[in-house]
Amino acid sequence: MQIGSVKISGKVILAPLAGITNLPFRIISKKCGCDLVYSEMVSSNGLVYKSEKTENYLKNTSFEKPLAVQIFGSDSEIMGKAAKIVESSGADIIDINCGCSVKKILKSQSGSYLMKTPDNAQKVIESVRKSVSIPLTIKIRTGWDRSGEQAFNLAKIAENAGVDAIAVHPRTAQQGFKGVSDWSIIKAVKELVKIPVIGNGDIKEASDAKKMLDDTGCDAIMVGRAIMGNPLLFTQIKSLLEMGVVPEIKPSMIINIMREFVEESVIHFGEEKTCFMMRGRLGKFIKGFKGSSYFRQNLTQLSSIKEIMDLIDQLELRVN
Repeated sequence: MQIGSVKISGKVILAPLAGITNLPFRIISKKCGCDLVYSEMVSSNGLVYKSEKTENYLKNTSFEKPLAVQIFGSDSEIMGKAAKIVESSGADIIDINCGCSVKKILKSQSGSYLMKTPDNAQKVIESVRKSVSIPLTIKIRTGWDRSGEQAFNLAKIAENAGVDAIAVHPRTAQQGFKGVSDWSIIKAVKELVKIPVIGNGDIKEASDAKKMLDDTGCDAIMVGRAIMGNPLLFTQIKSLLEMGVVPEIKPSMIINIMREFVEESVIHFGEEKTCFMMRGRLGKFIKGFKGSSYFRQNLTQLSSIKEIMDLIDQLELRVN
């Protein structure tokens, strides 16, 4: 698939997830076969007004290329300036968040709020498009009702404004992540525009990815929540799409990924921050594992990488 000038080697994409798709997790996702990774969403205001915390979200490595960075905001001028900062950081693609429905984001009239203010959405898209030369994508939802009319309208606005691809998560803003996503909206957007369309929503296993591609005709699939505890799902999806088989994922393979994730996090964030992060992250990898409750109980008490690695070793002994 081609997104503007950037060639993507396959059809498997990591969705932008706040607090999840940081640099170490993107590296792990690439190692597991992901073709394109998206950053967690980045505040345009934070970039323009030089927040150190926000600027840190832009750190990247050559290994994760191509990299897409997602920005959010509602002020077209600030979004344009933020896009330039993202481009200069080495990102290959810029994405505009038109789908987040978290209250804090909606309060700033950003995210999926832009879907019910199409005139401002157009100004934002046009400002970003004029500010940078790298490819531009947007991520949208169904809209604020189930009809999909807002998604169709914004998709056409985006295409006419020079957007290079559209990712569609077919849930309404009110749904959040509840209920079932309506894949027919993805199909309808694909039939409406000539630029690539990326399908997102309810891909929980490899067969779901293939079904979405077959049912909607989308150009690629984007995986979000299901990947949080199992980046090897990317491996399974790639294998199914390219070779027709789904490899078994054994607990020992997940445990090795956990070790790699900890190691990458220490490299990029240091020991203290990594220990704090892992308290909420590693538990997601071991759903259904023998000894998982013991692991979770002890994880919150750990304060060194050695202690974390020792606990992972104990888990490995319990599951084998």
